[in-house]
Amino acid sequence: METKLNKEKEMNISSIVVQVLPKHYDEVQTSLEESGVCDYHFGDKEKGKMIVTIEGEGVEEEIKKLVHIQKTPHVLTADMMQTYQEELEGAIKELEDADVVPDMLNMDSVDVRDIIYNGDLKKKDFHGGV
Repeated sequence: METKLNKEKEMNISSIVVQVLPKHYDEVQTSLEESGVCDYHFGDKEKGKMIVTIEGEGVEEEIKKLVHIQKTPHVLTADMMQTYQEELEGAIKELEDADVVPDMLNMDSVDVRDIIYNGDLKKKDFHGGV
């Protein structure tokens, strides 16, 4: 079975944990909010940690945005923590919906001793021939 991935416009969304010194928290938060590359969600000023999300039509766009965040003045680290990719989700759904197990393997009436495996279950005649 060949799977065709949906080639429409796809969207990736990733969360990033940004670490800053507490004294620079407000400055970095404002800078990131005004940058247009991410959305600020929440953080802990005392610990100097904040959570932002980035979106992109592909991994390359997300990486560019991550690098922009990492290069923002006073950012100590910015690490991607979670990511959602529509393309991957679509492929997983297609595989889950596909009938990839031959009907013969789901039949209770078939004696497993009668099945001879030759490396390709899709093309296998389960009664001794190919």
